[in-house]
Amino acid sequence: MPEFLNGSEFWKGLGVIPSAADPWLILARLLLALALGSVVAWIYRGTSRSGGSALSLPTTLVLLAVLIAMVTQVIGDNVARAFSLVGALSIVRFRTVVRDTRDTAFVIFAVVVGMAVGSQHPWVAVLGILVGGAAAYAMAERSEVAQNYVLRVRVTLGKSCDSLLDEHAPLTKDRRLLAVSTARQGAAYEATYELRLPTGSAAEDLVRTLNELEGVQEVRVQHRDFEQE
Repeated sequence: MPEFLNGSEFWKGLGVIPSAADPWLILARLLLALALGSVVAWIYRGTSRSGGSALSLPTTLVLLAVLIAMVTQVIGDNVARAFSLVGALSIVRFRTVVRDTRDTAFVIFAVVVGMAVGSQHPWVAVLGILVGGAAAYAMAERSEVAQNYVLRVRVTLGKSCDSLLDEHAPLTKDRRLLAVSTARQGAAYEATYELRLPTGSAAEDLVRTLNELEGVQEVRVQHRDFEQE
């Protein structure tokens, strides 16, 4: 690094104290944010009931921790710089909707971890991960009792979807009718349900069972958290 970049007058001219501008210290903080962000993503994966509503969220959590650590160090104690960054970042627009509030909690988790590391409070991040991770695992064990799916069944006219499900698919009794529509120019009709399958039940078995029934033209099971383009 050029000598003039190591001088205290250079950093004071930029409004940054020399100790905070130590490149090795900054690198150490960013690497720590990377490591702790990876731990947050690992906790998210380990406690996810269905693999998460977004496959890219674990990567996002890691990057968020690093970026927030960078932003926190850039801002420092400079209020004017903080407002400038808020204005610059306000132009960013996110098109992906986070459907699960649990995912939102993990996003905030990663942001706080990065902020703690960047503001020179690493123990806040470490202890927060220990307590938050323990809580996430404890609550995941209690909530992992069922899986939410959307079931679409198309049958020939004259058949009843409810009767077929009650008689041949007892695992679908915990269901709620969402929509009913005609298909194939009125020769069939399609019913859409939201249902919960007990843990250990395979959606493939449900599709196979219903597809073998007389009068069933099409069966489609989709995970409730799956996002279609």
